[in-house]
Amino acid sequence: MDIGIAMFVTGTSIDSAVLAENCEKLGFESLWVPEHPVIPAGNKTKWPGSADGVLPDEYYNIIDPFIALARASMVTTTLKLATGICLIPERNPLLLAKEIASLDYCSKGRFLFGIGTGWLKEETELFGIDFKDRVKYTRESILAMKELWTQEEAEFHGDLIDFPSVICMPKPIQKPHPPVLIGGMAKNVFRRVVNWGDGWMPNRVTPEDVRLGRGEIDKLCKERGRDPNSISISVYGQPADAELLKAFEDAGANRVMVRLATASEEPALESLRGIASKVLT
Repeated sequence: MDIGIAMFVTGTSIDSAVLAENCEKLGFESLWVPEHPVIPAGNKTKWPGSADGVLPDEYYNIIDPFIALARASMVTTTLKLATGICLIPERNPLLLAKEIASLDYCSKGRFLFGIGTGWLKEETELFGIDFKDRVKYTRESILAMKELWTQEEAEFHGDLIDFPSVICMPKPIQKPHPPVLIGGMAKNVFRRVVNWGDGWMPNRVTPEDVRLGRGEIDKLCKERGRDPNSISISVYGQPADAELLKAFEDAGANRVMVRLATASEEPALESLRGIASKVLT
């Protein structure tokens, strides 16, 4: 099982290039960075990550993930570079397809496309998408981007996304395209993964959740005639606990991303080395 690092890279944290270089040297497989382009002042939606719903400070100061990963790509050669996660309803698929293809091309095929539909209603709707339409918009975006990545001339005609025949070059190095890893625990997430994804990326789950999820994915793959081995499971944001990671592996996870607390360079690297000593063998 592969082990990656997930961190909120911010305007006051360690530089993503320094972090990535050290992740690769220590033997981690991947680096995952999230995004929130803006946080609406005075939003009323509670953060699902704590009982009080208060949003942690790092959410307000996140470096754009594609800028952070581009910096990381320049100082590494094997480390995989991933969004964890990219908020699709807040992105234009034509521009996003170009950014992803460019990053995959420049990194020589090392990009992993972790995606989500978002939970912060006020933020989503600032980008012109009705919150109730965010899953539909995400699906259409992914299907449209696959056309842009794989066709010499691509067009797409959906309910929310519509564009005529266009040329989008260069194409990604990975064929047919970088893997699309769908985050979340919604009731329909497994159908989405099997129908238009390449992997499931759950957060705040137990090994038992992963075992059940693997079973549901395999069942749906059989129904649709898809190879279940074509779908990976990447468990996001776990503590540096070797026994827990082994339990996730036994449950069917292909990758676990260990959470690294946002910090400046010296404490971040100290924590990173501590994580490596616990979970890398």
